[in-house]
Amino acid sequence: MADDIKARFKQASVDVKALSQRPSDSDMLALYALYKQATDGDVSGDKPGFFDFVARAKYEAWESLQGTAPKEAMQRYIDKVRSLGA
Repeated sequence: MADDIKARFKQASVDVKALSQRPSDSDMLALYALYKQATDGDVSGDKPGFFDFVARAKYEAWESLQGTAPKEAMQRYIDKVRSLGA
């Protein structure tokens, strides 16, 4: 099962690049956060400064998933990519 979800996660990370249209900014943030949680675990490092809007948004999206198990994040990433039409 673990290898199956890893293979599906890897495939979803390829499929997301082939979407017919670019996801919305909120979907992009969700995908980023889920990917980071699945691959790196809980957020680490210093929070970007207030005026670094993009980096701060990405950090906060990832931070919102703190405590989510990597396998759950992988499954949610797969589901998100599918919902976007992959």
